[in-house]
Amino acid sequence: MNNQKKKIYFMSDAHLGSRIIPDNRAHEKKVVAWLDFIKSDAKALYLMGDIFDFWFEYNTVVPKGYTRFLGKLSELCDAGIDVHFFTGNHDIWAFGYFEQEIGMKIHLNPEEVTLHGKKFFLAHGDALDYKDKGAHFLKWLFHNKTAQFLFKMFPPLLGQEFGYRWSRHNRGVILNTDNSYAGENNEYLVRFSKEYARNHDVDFMIFGHRHIILDLQLVNNKRVIILGDFVTLFSYGVFDGENFYLENF
Repeated sequence: MNNQKKKIYFMSDAHLGSRIIPDNRAHEKKVVAWLDFIKSDAKALYLMGDIFDFWFEYNTVVPKGYTRFLGKLSELCDAGIDVHFFTGNHDIWAFGYFEQEIGMKIHLNPEEVTLHGKKFFLAHGDALDYKDKGAHFLKWLFHNKTAQFLFKMFPPLLGQEFGYRWSRHNRGVILNTDNSYAGENNEYLVRFSKEYARNHDVDFMIFGHRHIILDLQLVNNKRVIILGDFVTLFSYGVFDGENFYLENF
């Protein structure tokens, strides 16, 4: 690995394929252009969920499209860049295609990792609010093996149609028209981070999901980061081994 390749990039919520996005081809090309942009100095890439607006792998069928994006990810993996994929609430049903065909590492649950000597807590960010019973139920349902098996009984065309129609109820979130920072006491990811930081030795807590940009310092220099999105904000995080910062593409 080139010694100059030391930066670690974080991106979330591209919602590729969403029927709400006016020009999906142009959107995918912009995401691919960003991957080209980071390739020269990236040591690792963490995709923090909802990269796809809907993703479900059948035994012999994967969703149509995304050829430029998946091809570029394969190129990054082949170049020795570690690509990690944390499933979100829109693209939770990954059953081996990403690992076997592309070489990505898949993470189904939040994890702690050490990067350049700093400790990170990484999660998409859904179902971390203990008060949100609906989100917890959906997460349980989406992870349930019986529910997954029953969904596979639908023909792929019907399954995909259902998935994209289900996604439409998040129109305002995806297009970032319903989002604004609600303040420390009202942002559940901030509340979760404060509690987590009291009981765990971490330096950074990184999330997607909320479609807002946030870099908030907590006690003892611990920081909670919400990455924004790659639909309207085109924001992402960078850790160079010493500093973590947010940028826009």
